[in-house]
Amino acid sequence: MNKMRLCALFLLVLTSLSGVAQDTWIRVNQLGYKSAGKKVAVWASKTDKKVSSFTLKDKKTNKVVYKGKSSKAFGAYGPFVQSYRLDFSAFLKPGRYIVEVDGVASPEIRIGEDVYNGTADFTLRYMRQQRTLFNPFLKDSCHTHDGFTLYGASAGLKDSTQIDVGGGWHDASDYLQYATTSANATYHLLAAYRDFPNVFTDYKQANGLDGSNGIKDVLDEAKWGLDWLVKMHPQPHIMFNQIADDRDHASMRMPGEDPFYGRGYERPVYFIDGKPQQRGKFLNNTTGTSSTAAKFVSAFNLGAQLFASKNVDYSQLLQQKAETAFSFAHQKLGVTQTVSVKSPYIYAEDNWVDDMELAYATMYGRNKDQKYVDGALKYAREESITPWLVKDTANHYQYYPFINLGHYELAKQLDGAKREEIIAYYKEGIEQVWGRAQQNAFYRGVPFIWCSNNLTVSFAIQCVWYAELTKDKQYEELMQANIDWLFGVNPWGTSMVYGLPAWGDTPVDPHSAFTHLHNYPIDGGLVDGPVYTSIFNNLIGIRLNEEDEYKNFQSDLVVYHDDYGDYSSNEPTMDGTASLIYLLASQEQQETRKKDRYGVLVQGDTTARKVSLVFTGHDLNDGKDVIAEVLRKNKVEASFFFTGDFLRNPENQLFLNAIKSKHYIGPHSDKHLLYAPWEKRDSTIISRENFLKDLEDNYRALQAVGIKKDNALFFMPAYEWYNDDVVRWASTLGLYTVNYTPGLRTAADYTFPGMGNKYMSSEAILEQLYNRADLKNLNGHIILVHLGVDERRADKLYNRLPELINGLKKRGYSFVKINELLAQ
Repeated sequence: MNKMRLCALFLLVLTSLSGVAQDTWIRVNQLGYKSAGKKVAVWASKTDKKVSSFTLKDKKTNKVVYKGKSSKAFGAYGPFVQSYRLDFSAFLKPGRYIVEVDGVASPEIRIGEDVYNGTADFTLRYMRQQRTLFNPFLKDSCHTHDGFTLYGASAGLKDSTQIDVGGGWHDASDYLQYATTSANATYHLLAAYRDFPNVFTDYKQANGLDGSNGIKDVLDEAKWGLDWLVKMHPQPHIMFNQIADDRDHASMRMPGEDPFYGRGYERPVYFIDGKPQQRGKFLNNTTGTSSTAAKFVSAFNLGAQLFASKNVDYSQLLQQKAETAFSFAHQKLGVTQTVSVKSPYIYAEDNWVDDMELAYATMYGRNKDQKYVDGALKYAREESITPWLVKDTANHYQYYPFINLGHYELAKQLDGAKREEIIAYYKEGIEQVWGRAQQNAFYRGVPFIWCSNNLTVSFAIQCVWYAELTKDKQYEELMQANIDWLFGVNPWGTSMVYGLPAWGDTPVDPHSAFTHLHNYPIDGGLVDGPVYTSIFNNLIGIRLNEEDEYKNFQSDLVVYHDDYGDYSSNEPTMDGTASLIYLLASQEQQETRKKDRYGVLVQGDTTARKVSLVFTGHDLNDGKDVIAEVLRKNKVEASFFFTGDFLRNPENQLFLNAIKSKHYIGPHSDKHLLYAPWEKRDSTIISRENFLKDLEDNYRALQAVGIKKDNALFFMPAYEWYNDDVVRWASTLGLYTVNYTPGLRTAADYTFPGMGNKYMSSEAILEQLYNRADLKNLNGHIILVHLGVDERRADKLYNRLPELINGLKKRGYSFVKINELLAQ
């Protein structure tokens, strides 16, 4: 149970003890709301109360900054008797706020244009963790013996022929692998890179381990999928649909080798022959080769396009594979379903013309042959609207993908009446959902079938694409409501993405071996989502393992459980997460601030000639008075990061009193702890508990000198040394970890002549700083100077501070505090 849930439980206990049970809640998007976007919270109650207005309060000052009128009363929904929408879209100022109605307050709300920044990269972590063959999270290999063929006789493959198809991603929290979901996931990752390249970073190698390789990490991940698809289509007449089957479910375990299939560690690889297949008593409804093969075509074509300038040979290989996959899709028109042996649950995909439309559209994008436009239009008209949008129901993966990807790719390439025709299909589908959504306060029009979160993501993407194609924003609020639903504007008030946001109520007990067996975080994994109570009650093998923390919000309509035992609503899926990466990327703004490989802010707005002077202090304080006087005379505002030991030192009290009203003061750890070895940075040498206690002690020391935590949310780690653990732990306290800008050498002012080659004189430091300013620029740079240095260094950089300030002012730079430089 996470910290927020413990706090919520504590509040419930208090209200119970006082005799007052909570019956009203305000649900908000825990990630936050864009300043210029739609911003709506949902008020919901178990009593028939009336609401006419609400207030928005600044969290820091508790002052009312906005008053709004509530929506009409929407009445009952799920566990609630009454509900209203609270729209504060007219309020634009970035910051942290609380919505309040009649004494009931919402969780904290963040407003800013960058509230989604970094989320797509964060979610990408789950995809890397799902890798098979070599798993970078575990730093180990798995499923290296895949596999032996089944049903390949028509292609000259006897059953049990050994074939190398190692690679790709595990499908969910089990270790089956499906070509249909993997090809769709690959396409979404490629499209995310194509459409939003600037939101992604490059901190990983192609194998998923740390280290930049000159390729954005999302493209590395997409290539991991493409490489596997190439293996699954090794020859023009050979294509495979899945590796393993539901015998995989024999136990929950880590992804080692699986001896469940009678061939040692080899797993079965199912050939696509266009006919129904069975291995036990269950027969699927396969009718052809088109659905899976067409998805291959689209992924190969888009991959060929994106790698054309990066790897010509690879791009040409993908083009060849697209051509042969296109032929394979036409061998027998129809759908290819997955195979199950012991249970009745399969990916019962029932439509395939949408896949063919996308295949034809991507072929046209590469070849510009009119026959491909004609083919795409033909298939577009055969299924103009994805059926679940109209029917409001579906079997498991019956209409997959859950969005018609082909309409978007085709419409972009058409003009005139044909373009308008395709776009109208999107609008009609959105209208079908809107007709249902406008009946409830959550604007929920997506059915609660298995993997409802995947449908929610796909529908939001359809709204995004419709707005892009038409510039029509009439469905903006509906689109945003679906995103908001995923991050807390739902009856349970929880995010549906593991660990996102770090400070929020997110899944902590998913149906996953990684978390269940070893407490490994599955960062970024999108869980299946709520299901109709009628579905939940009829599923096989579900049993909740703990008391339901959301029991107050379950209903006869729908349930969601953050419980390992509920595989229907709380199991993360690889393909749903890949779609979410695209959606989140579409919501990100191009970042003008910069972060390092660990996600630490190391540079402010790169477009503005502003810099921030930062001083750190622990046990050495010889420069404090000089620095304070220079800043005063030059009217420069700066930032200071102090340890608790520095703050408690009586020698520093006059100095602290002199600077605290003018400058930013933040935490630097209480005891100046080293968090990780110098020689092995990723090995954390402090426990999470000790790290958090040390920071809390640091904040108590800040409080003692008059610095409130809310005014000191930027944290500079001791020694300016940290790793992923440190940054993640700090974020759970709502902190932003910062460091000086890489490449600057001002931090070398701690060195002294006895350190040999490490020593750098103040003259050399300043020369390097000015050269960087003249040859590049210092826009947004964070410039670190130590408040005190070893007595063996006679050449104190802080004595050259007037020169440094004047030198940068002459070059057009202004000095701001770090909270202003990194303002959100």
